[in-house]
Amino acid sequence: MATPENTPGHIGPTEDGSALRIEWKDGHESVYQPRRLRLSCPCAGCVDEGTGRRTLTTAMVPDDVYPQAIHYIGRYALQFIWSDGHETGFYTYDLLRSLCDCDICGSTAE
Repeated sequence: MATPENTPGHIGPTEDGSALRIEWKDGHESVYQPRRLRLSCPCAGCVDEGTGRRTLTTAMVPDDVYPQAIHYIGRYALQFIWSDGHETGFYTYDLLRSLCDCDICGSTAE
């Protein structure tokens, strides 16, 4: 169910273009570094579907990975086309909000 906490008002790059910035409808702002987002990919190629164990490791993702394109998936998710060739993960808005690691949210998910 869409709530102000998980509904983006604006999605775009940070001013310097180095990260993704989401302004949520509840007024909160989240900034996501590309590599951290890539390492958080929820797809079956990055997370074992049976166990939920992450199979993607930090050694598998280049330090300079970045999204070459971002696609909206309905009204609930984003899909990133990554510079390392990966493109199968759908990042729901709920997931993105849970990945916010600002001082207020303090997420430690990786």
